[in-house]
Formats: sequence, C-alpha cells, structure tokens
Amino acid sequence: MRHTGLTVRIVALAVVTLVGAGGCALDPQADPGGTGGGLAPVGNAEQVSGASGGAPPDQRAQPTTPAPTLKAAATTPRVTTPPKPERGRRFANPTPQNMTRCEQGEYQREVEGYLARLGGFGTVSVNGRQSDADCAAIKKFQQRYDIRPAAGRAGPTTYDVAKRLANTDTSRCNAGSGTTFCVDLTKQTTWVMRDGKVVAKPTVTRTGMSGYATPSGTYKINLRKLKEWSDPYDVWLPYWQRFNGGIGFHETTTYLHNSSIGSHGCINLLHTDAVRWYELGSIGSRVTLVGRRPGT
Repeated sequence: MRHTGLTVRIVALAVVTLVGAGGCALDPQADPGGTGGGLAPVGNAEQVSGASGGAPPDQRAQPTTPAPTLKAAATTPRVTTPPKPERGRRFANPTPQNMTRCEQGEYQREVEGYLARLGGFGTVSVNGRQSDADCAAIKKFQQRYDIRPAAGRAGPTTYDVAKRLANTDTSRCNAGSGTTFCVDLTKQTTWVMRDGKVVAKPTVTRTGMSGYATPSGTYKINLRKLKEWSDPYDVWLPYWQRFNGGIGFHETTTYLHNSSIGSHGCINLLHTDAVRWYELGSIGSRVTLVGRRPGT
C-alpha cells in the first residue's frame, strides 16, 4: 500500500507539472485564428473597429500564468563591418553635396536641348547624361508648368511640353498695336504680345476636345470676371475672360496635362498663367487663334 500511495503521488505531481508547462506556451493550432489559445496577437489594438464592449465572452482571453522571467545570458558585443558601397550603379544615393541627383529619363538629351533653347531654367549640358545641374533645371521646368511629379526625370510629359514650347513660333500671331492674346491651337500654347512685342512668353494650354473644337480666328475680350459660374457644366471658372460666345480664358479645373480630355471650347490655363493673363487683359483686348488642335 505504501508503494501504491507513493506511485499515485508521483503521477499526480507529473500531471500538475505538465499542465503548468502547457499554460506558458502558445499553440497556434489550438485556436482557428492563430492567436495561440485565446491570447490577442501583437498589434491587435490597432485593429479596433469602433464597436464597444470588446469580444463576446466565449472569445475573450482566459487568465494565464505569467511566464517566468529569464536572465539574459552575458554576451560579447558583436562588431559588424558596414557594407561597401554598391559598385556599378547608374545613380548614386544623395549626399549633403549631391542633393539634386535624380533619375535619368528616356528623353534626357531631347529635354536638355529644348531647355537650352528656351533658357531661364539653369545651365544644362546637352549630352544625354543626367547631372546635378540638369536635374535642377528639369525640376524647375516641371514646377513652372505643373508637371507631376516634379522629380527631375525627363519623361514623356516633360518632353512633350518642352517640345511644344520650344517650337512655338510667336510670329504666327497677327498682333498689331495694343495687347493681343495669342493661341496656337496646333501646339496647344498661348502667349501675350503688346505693340508687336512678346510680353508674356509662350506657356501651355488645353483647348476644346473632340466635338468641342476651339475655332481659330480673331476676336475681342468682351467680359471679365475674377470668378464666373458655368451654368451648363456647374463649375466655377476662375479668372474668366470671354471673347467668343461662351468661350474664354480661365484657370483649369483639372490636371492640364491630361491630354485625353479637354475643354468645351475654352482656353484652359495654369493658375500662374491665368492670373497673369487677367492682369494683362482688358475689355477690347484682341485674341488671335491659329491652327487647330490635333484630333478635333
């Protein structure tokens, strides 16, 4: 009987020990949600849906025995060697002395050439290789004409805008005395002349889309408002200058460089240009439009 009693006590002690050990370990297989026996996963507080009251009673975590604290073993500080700079990369990472370096685009040489012709954006080297100076000039150009992102990369939009501006022939505009607003519908550019001289250099515009082609011809501004409401299209038209029926100059209400759309005949302008055109205009100012927008 003594031997039997001792055996019972040993078995009981083993059962208690095993049950206690199981409470300190998480078993992902024990819970369908993978939370290990009902314990909430790390970061669960960031997934609160806004409902109050917490989880239903049958899903709440049960009290568990805290895990024993283990003393960290003494370790020797590990010394690591910084990785060597990667060789053969096309573009270096920015440094305090090189904060303008940016990716080279597929139209690098062409954009460099157009910016050199346009002038006013900084020094560029027309060699098809990106440099800090080229990057800064391209960024400045993109910021001026609201090309997004203005990251200094010579991509398709930057190439298209630079090409149109560089190839705009201001002599095509029949400008006499006084102020004349000129629009090249083919190039989708506009500029202002006074007494035969350019007083506002060519900038980008977007005119009537297919079915709403802006007509060429010569007109005069007959109405000006800082903000005009468009009844047909339920939209405000900032810096409005009307010159032909319901057609006029105004600040664009969409991204100007989205060429898949257009106006209903009006001359869309960037904010900076719309403000400048409004400052230069007056009732009776001449408006001359030449060419035709491609695809209309």
